[in-house]
Amino acid sequence: MLVGVIRRDDGGQLEAEAETQAEVREALEAQVPAGHVLTDARVAMVKRSTRISAVGRYRHTEIAEIEADDMTALEAKVPEGWKLMSVRSL
Repeated sequence: MLVGVIRRDDGGQLEAEAETQAEVREALEAQVPAGHVLTDARVAMVKRSTRISAVGRYRHTEIAEIEADDMTALEAKVPEGWKLMSVRSL
């Protein structure tokens, strides 16, 4: 028996600009939809300015487990819009 951990596979990108890294992080976090988490952010200095711009990515936090007898059956059970994250054997 195999048990797979699946996660919703929806997410996106966010953009923000602020004076400090803390402010830009706060601005990104404020845009993250409910049920999602900010996973990473790339920051850069705005040309001819002291401001910082950032592009962040977010993903869904919902996970679930599915079970099947073999890997082919387990992969077939992954619903549309979900991603298989890990597999363990019982």
